[in-house]
Formats: sequence, structure tokens, C-alpha cells
Amino acid sequence: MSRAQAERVIETILIELTQMCLTGPLSGDSVDSMVEMCVVQDTRDMYNVDQTLTNYDMQIFKEICTARRTTASSPSLDTIKMQVYFDMNYSSRREFLKEINWKLESRLHQVSRDITDSRVKTKEQLDVLYRKIITYILLGSGMGSPSDVNSVQEATVALQSIFPPTELGAFSMLLKSEKEQQLSELTMTVTGIRLFNKASKKDEQEMNFSELMPAVLCEALSVTKEAIKKELMVSQDLAWKYTALLEKYTDSLPGDCDVSLVQLTQMLYNVRQHELFLQILLADAGLSANRIEILQKDICSQINLLKNSVQPKTAVPTTKVFPLFKALSKLWSELQDEAELLNIFSNIVLRLQSFLTSEVKIFSKNSLDSLLEGLEVKTDGQRINESSCERIDQVQMKQNQWFLFETTDSLTGLPLQYNGYCGYTLAQKNGILLPGNPYIGILKHKEKMYVFSSKEAAVKFVRSPDHFIALVTERAKASPELIKLLQLHQNPTYKKQGEAVLTNLKCEDFTQTDVHPMEANIVKSYEWNEWELRRKAIKLADLRTTVTHSTQTHLSHMRRENDTQTWLPKEVGCQTKRDGSTGVPKPQIFLAGLRGQRGGCMEKVDLTRSIDEE
Repeated sequence: MSRAQAERVIETILIELTQMCLTGPLSGDSVDSMVEMCVVQDTRDMYNVDQTLTNYDMQIFKEICTARRTTASSPSLDTIKMQVYFDMNYSSRREFLKEINWKLESRLHQVSRDITDSRVKTKEQLDVLYRKIITYILLGSGMGSPSDVNSVQEATVALQSIFPPTELGAFSMLLKSEKEQQLSELTMTVTGIRLFNKASKKDEQEMNFSELMPAVLCEALSVTKEAIKKELMVSQDLAWKYTALLEKYTDSLPGDCDVSLVQLTQMLYNVRQHELFLQILLADAGLSANRIEILQKDICSQINLLKNSVQPKTAVPTTKVFPLFKALSKLWSELQDEAELLNIFSNIVLRLQSFLTSEVKIFSKNSLDSLLEGLEVKTDGQRINESSCERIDQVQMKQNQWFLFETTDSLTGLPLQYNGYCGYTLAQKNGILLPGNPYIGILKHKEKMYVFSSKEAAVKFVRSPDHFIALVTERAKASPELIKLLQLHQNPTYKKQGEAVLTNLKCEDFTQTDVHPMEANIVKSYEWNEWELRRKAIKLADLRTTVTHSTQTHLSHMRRENDTQTWLPKEVGCQTKRDGSTGVPKPQIFLAGLRGQRGGCMEKVDLTRSIDEE
């Protein structure tokens, strides 16, 4: 099959899979991940991306994807969907704040455009314009809705104190950029005035900041951090229980197991991935909570500063008090951004819960408790404490490079391979995920750091590290959700395998642009020749030492420059009498007797016509 045919075949398959996924449990955005993780990485499916595509291969490809997609109660598929959802919806704190500000600007854009583009001529139009400004201020401040009468009245009173309706005429004459800038300043000033007025209604000892906080912040603070902690505790408890069951059935025969070890392992990966995502969200929520506490203190201090500056005096210059109102409004805006950020984290946590439903279908709480009878369920902390007394000895350190807490200054924050899990346990004990203990020792092998759950596991891993690394790779190919969970997708080997299936979809393309789109930017004095630049540099350097001299001689003495003015000759023409002409007959003479006779006489005959003939 040619390359062009292969491209069309793979494109057709992806389109069909996307259409199938739109009506099934897997979203269309997960198609690429399913193809890469579930098919390309799994060598058990015997699908080779380098082989020539045949009809049988295409049919096998579709059947594999369809079977993976339609599997009922599949924790593995739920984990992959969870990973895809988190990658598409989670971003850094800076990106989230940019998105929040962009949404606010887009919400204010239409109102701002109506205000800046308006051309008022009558009093009714001025009143409508003033109400639009109040609406803009309410939407920008987040203190009440334009449909709330009390909020509109408060904003109107505050706006009239700094921007009465009589100034709308001057406002209409401004440029659009100046109008937008004044709208922003009015919003900040009015917001600060409203916050100060609410805080001034009560004494300093009785002021409750919760009454000033945004409604979305009050709701987010009460549920976000605690909800994440509760969900994290549930996921960790399930992970510990699944680990205890897997340790129980690791060395058992297949007929002695009361549950499917494959499903149990997949459920362990599912809750471990959920635990990892919750830890990330909990850390971000903690940063937001700390930032909110700092902002609350700053707002209270700013309000007290305004009280000390305004209340004792009957009149305060605007140049002194307006910056204080704007600073208070800026703190308020940052507080609202943190509230929106907590709300985003809360929504992500709620959405992640939907990817744990398959476990409930497979194991109920009662059946899980019955399987755990007589078993000791150890937490990750207990396992680390039990192995903390073990250390790698000096003999083993000579053969490999180890980092110990006793001999190394700082080992915190190192990029641990397999996301901090023990690679030996994962390879040798049916894919069990046990957290590694850095206190045992951190192995550095081929510029990568490895931790282990016990000293025994570390010693056995060191004997043949490449062998166990290959076993972990095969385990990840059999369970594609491990690629994201163990951060193996950052490995160049996995990147090459994942990109192999998409190679046939790439094509070469080109575009043509003008050499100089803007002629005005062409520098005429530009010189590309390096030797020419050197020549000019030497010439300029030589001019610094050059002096102009003048000398007067006998020939030039008492001479002066003479100028003479001349007149150039003019072109002159004259008119003469007119020319005349006459027509005369053309002379014609005939000589007879030249040929035909010897010694004959020649006769000359004049055949010229007379002038008088007509």
C-alpha cells in the first residue's frame, strides 16, 4: 500500500472511531489517547505500525479500538478518560488566572462597546448612557447584580459622588481609549467606596469580614479544601485496601483467588491516579487559601487606613483618597480571582468522581470488607516507617551511585522515576504500586533517580536494573494507564512509539511570503559584505586623525573670485512669404535608328509635351 493510500486509510479509521465515540462512553477527544495508549503501546494485540497496511490489519485495528471502548465497567478505560479530562481541563495557576480575567473582559466587552460607541444628543439618551455605566461598574466589581435594586442604588449613589450626570457631555467628547480608561478608573473607585461604606456601618471591633466577601468565595471556602481532603482520604483508603488484597493473592494460584486480579490491579491504578490528581488540586487549593488569608488582612488594613484618613475630616482631597479606594478595589479583585480559582478546583474534583463509578459496580463496600477480613491494611506512612531503619551499605555504594540523607545535603524535590513508586515491586509482584522510601537510598542509574519500598527490593533491582526497567516497560504496555500515572510519557522511547501511528498522517506543506512586505523598513545603507564594513570603519577611524590645512601663496595673494552674469541667446524666428510651385511636363527624348541597321543615321525625336496642352 502506498503512503498516500495509508494516509487516507488511517484518516478514515480515525473519523469512524470519532463518530463511534461521540455516541458511546468515550468522548471524541479521547480517540488519539485510545489509539496511542490502548493499541500502539500494547504489543499483545500483535499490531505492528511499521508493517504494510492490509484490509485485515484495518479490521483488527477497528475491532481492538471498539472492544476497548465498549468494555463495560472497565477501570482501565475510566483511568484513561480521567487522565484525558485532567490534561484538558487543568492548567497552571497563572493560566487559570488569565482565563478568569479573559472571561471578565469578554463579559464587559459588549457593555463597554455600547458605552464608548454611543452618540448621545438628548436627555433620555444621557440617562440611558448613565445606567449603562452603572451596569458596567456592577459587572466589573462583582458586588451585586444589575437586576438587584439595592446594588443599583448603592452603585448610583457612589458614582454620583465622583461622576455626576452633568459630566456625561465631556465624557462623550473623549476618545475611545480615554473612555475605556475612565470606565476602569470609575469602576475601581466606586468599588472601593462601596466596600468602605459597608465596612463603616459597623465599628471596628464588630466588623465581620465574611459579610464583605463575595458570595462565590464564601461558598468555595466552605467546601473546596475540605472536600478535596475527604475525597483524598477515600481514594487513599481504597488504594491501601486494594494493595492489601493484591499482596494476599500475589502468590496464590488462579483458582484460589476470589476476585479477578486484573480488575483489582486496574482499580488500584484508578484510585492511585485519582489520588495523584487530588494531591495536585489540594496543593493549589492550599496556595489559594493562604493567598485569601493574606488578602483579607490587607483589605482590613486598607479599610482602617481609609477610616483614619476620611472620618476625622470633613473634606479630603481626591488626590489623596482616590488612590486608597483604587488600592482597596484591586485587593477586592484579587480576592474574587482566588474565589473563582477555588470554584474551578471544586468543579474539577466533582468531575473526577465520575471516573470512579466502575469500582462501585465491581466491588461493593460489603464485599470488599468481607475480602479484607483478617488482613492488615497498611497505610503508605506505615510502610515507609517500617522500612526507614534500612539503609544501603557502603559495599553496594561502590558499585552504583547512591544518595543517602546522611551524606547528601538535600534530596527533596528530586525528579524520581516512576513518580516515586518502587519499580521492582511493580515488575515482580503483578503490578502492585508501593511508594518508594527515599531514606533507604536513591539510586542514580543512567541519569535517572529510583526509589524502593524496601532494602531487599533495592538490592535485587541493582543486580540487573535494565532488566527490571524493561519489565516495567512491558507492564506499562499491557496497562496503558500506567504511562501517564508513572510519568513514562516523558520518556523518549514512549514518545517515538506514540508518534509512530501518526507518522502517515503528516504531510509536507509550504507557504510563500514577500521578501519585504513593508518597503519602508528596507535599510538602504545596509551592507552585508564584512570587508566593506571593515573598509568603512577604517576610513572613519582615519578621519579622526585627519586635519585640513590651508596655505596662501604669491599666486593667490590679493586675488578674489569674480563673477560675470551672461545672457543666453534666445531662439528667434521670422515669417517669410509663402512658397509657390508650378507643374512642368517631364522631358522625354527618343533616339531612333540605334538598332537594326549598320551604318544608318540616328535620329533624335523630342517627345516632351507642350506646356500649353491640357
